Amino acid sequence: MTTEEADGQSRENPELRVDVARQAVSLWRGGRAEREWPVSTSRFGLGFEPGSNRTPTGNFFVAEKIGEGAPLWAEFKSRKPTGLVAGHGGEEDRILTRILWLGGADPENANTKERYIYFHGTNREDLVGSPASHGCVRMRNADMAELFELVPEGTRVVIG
Repeated sequence: MTTEEADGQSRENPELRVDVARQAVSLWRGGRAEREWPVSTSRFGLGFEPGSNRTPTGNFFVAEKIGEGAPLWAEFKSRKPTGLVAGHGGEEDRILTRILWLGGADPENANTKERYIYFHGTNREDLVGSPASHGCVRMRNADMAELFELVPEGTRVVIG
């Protein structure tokens, strides 16, 4: 028996499924949902156009994981830690805690990485559960840190 099996973890690769209508992401493994968290997708709707601030749909993968070991609420600019820890609120759409940078796997969303579409923590946790982002998938900071630990690079992501 492997350590993974002894810990009760499935050997199956995880998959993330974002349900835009419900504003939730679920972690699937071995054909069943293991966990679910509330999210916030774009307040501008769904779409693929550069500069539209819309959340793309379809099939994706986690292209890069950024921020391992950073404190909760750590702020990132251009995917680099600023050294600041943000507070709640404000009008700016801050990228906090961790980043799962998505790559597009379908022809229509192939520009996703170049559009800088991520899962990330937010300074507007009060808006999680409703469409409020500028295209990314926002999560509460503790939830983002938890999700980051549960998925490797290459994890399949479906947004729809």
